[in-house]
Amino acid sequence: MIKTIGILAHVDAGKTSLSEQILYHTKSIRSRGRVDHKNTFLDNYEVERKRGITVFSKIARFFYNENEYFLVDTPGHVDFSGQMERSLEILDYAILVVSGTQKVQSHTSTVFKLLKKKNIPTFIFINKIDSENFFIDEVISDIKENLDSNIIDMTDEFKNEDFSEDFIDFIAERDENLMEVYFESGYNKKLWEDNLKKQIKENKIYPVFRGSALNDINIESFIESFDKLTTTSYDENNEFLAKVCNVKYEDKNKEIYIKVLSGKLNVKDEVKYFYKDEIIEEKINSIYLKNGEKTSISKSIAAGQIGAISGLSNINIGQYITSKSNEDIDILKTKNKETIIPTLRTKVIFDESLNIKDVLSMFKILEAEEPSLNVSYSEKLKEISISIMGKVQLEILKELIKNRFDVEIDFGKCEILYKETIKTPCIGSGHYEPLKHYAEVHLKIEPNVRGGGIVFESIAHVDDLDIGTQNLVKTHVFERKHHGILCGFDLDDLKITLLTGRDHKKHTSGGDFRQATYRAIRQGIEQSENIILEPFYAFEIEVEDNYLGRVMSDIQRLNGSFEMPQSINNKSIITGRGPVDTFMDYQLELISFTKGTGKISLNFDGYDECHNTEEVIEKYSYNKDADEEFTSNSIFCSKGTSYSVKGSEIKEYMHVDVEELIDKYL
Repeated sequence: MIKTIGILAHVDAGKTSLSEQILYHTKSIRSRGRVDHKNTFLDNYEVERKRGITVFSKIARFFYNENEYFLVDTPGHVDFSGQMERSLEILDYAILVVSGTQKVQSHTSTVFKLLKKKNIPTFIFINKIDSENFFIDEVISDIKENLDSNIIDMTDEFKNEDFSEDFIDFIAERDENLMEVYFESGYNKKLWEDNLKKQIKENKIYPVFRGSALNDINIESFIESFDKLTTTSYDENNEFLAKVCNVKYEDKNKEIYIKVLSGKLNVKDEVKYFYKDEIIEEKINSIYLKNGEKTSISKSIAAGQIGAISGLSNINIGQYITSKSNEDIDILKTKNKETIIPTLRTKVIFDESLNIKDVLSMFKILEAEEPSLNVSYSEKLKEISISIMGKVQLEILKELIKNRFDVEIDFGKCEILYKETIKTPCIGSGHYEPLKHYAEVHLKIEPNVRGGGIVFESIAHVDDLDIGTQNLVKTHVFERKHHGILCGFDLDDLKITLLTGRDHKKHTSGGDFRQATYRAIRQGIEQSENIILEPFYAFEIEVEDNYLGRVMSDIQRLNGSFEMPQSINNKSIITGRGPVDTFMDYQLELISFTKGTGKISLNFDGYDECHNTEEVIEKYSYNKDADEEFTSNSIFCSKGTSYSVKGSEIKEYMHVDVEELIDKYL
């Protein structure tokens, strides 16, 4: 049986230490490394060992009881959570490490929510139980309150011949059929164990184990229990399908890491993937199986396994590859929709003696490995800019580029990545009719739930626009970012409905509906009340009790909100929410006035209405009418001559009655 497991945690909970113990006890490594000794097996980059944090997701391979395991060690620091989230896509099971002294921290909650959302069966490992500040009842209560109530401490259950009565009842209570068996025939350990496996797989039960990764307490029994309670079923006889989970450049060679979902792949096999609106077919040159820094060449890779391949020139992280003969495969077009996204943007600063195209090439390599960087180059300004999660990521990038490319770079001031949306529904109309072209589009545009992104549906009648044209409009809605009208930030959280439109059998050509759709979106939002959205952090602050008043005052000053503080052992813990703009530098301030005793953890918590809209509008001084790429003007044609009509004046020119649409749909 082949299983992929991920180890996840808030930073400093002991995730890497647990990974070391698992690899050691399964004889994958000969000696255990320690983070503080800078010699761990998986944190093998210089920058990771120097800072004592995991920056890149790593793969380790081991065998236990005739099962083959692929262990994914993920970053715990919030600035590298994009890698963590992408790793979830390939997991069969997750192990969430909770610090026995810190209990459930903010990033722990974020990770657990993602695991639940993606239906990944999860084991919870309470670490650091040998600390004098560890109290099991408090930790279990905290997990139930902040993660899920369907947890059960199983640390000692497999050490005994039979399960305890409380444990037997706990399992039976969550399965009606098992409860009936219990009443009729009593308890049977094999039946209970099989049912427990099933309930764990279905996320009805989250088993809890406790131990100490640093001092090797309960590790062997945890591995044995985990092996008994996990199961997978991969079929290598089906057609080949795999997901790209990572990309690495080694000595300019592009290695593509894949998780095989079904079938088998051999060297020299041809596979298909999607690139720039078409299906590409290329041959696999080589296959490697990875175990940390160790690489072994393989002739094939089968369902359930993770490995690296070469030969695909334009594949990206999150895409699927297949050998299926049917070329109309929707899954190849599927893209990851990530929840954790960058909140800041910064300019790259480098010595003028360097060729900007060479610097851009370096960052494009980094972007292939970390897509959230969103590298962009302005030909007009001769500037390179990137998106980031936080300032620690910038520090790591500087070191990484120096070590890897022997180039010293710096970064400018971090700018907030704002977005725009609307508050009220509207009808947007766009018409594009230069000579021998024709397309008209009418959309209803409404606010979507916060964090819901942009969604599309069509209620257009096929007599007006055929299905192919309706799908074309949908493509144009999503093919680029659309700018708002307040500051030109990207639009988000919209529901766009295609109401109707017009085409021409003779004159309508490929790009006409693109232009009509773009103009309809812009014209619509100009009729609505617009707002700016800014990113928010969820924060957790821990200070000595005598600093509590100062912290609460600061939170209010920074336009944040907080829940009732908790006091434990003369320390106060405050959780809340606030704008990234005001909180991103608060850590330095907190460390200063608490003389180094205060701690804060920040996690991205979505977008919400901007706290200082007028200041932002004044700062960016955006002129919506001067943004030629995002115009609401429509193009009409009369007597062989094309002319432009302002978006505010187009109603009477449209070939569909706009007032009738407004009366019907608004």
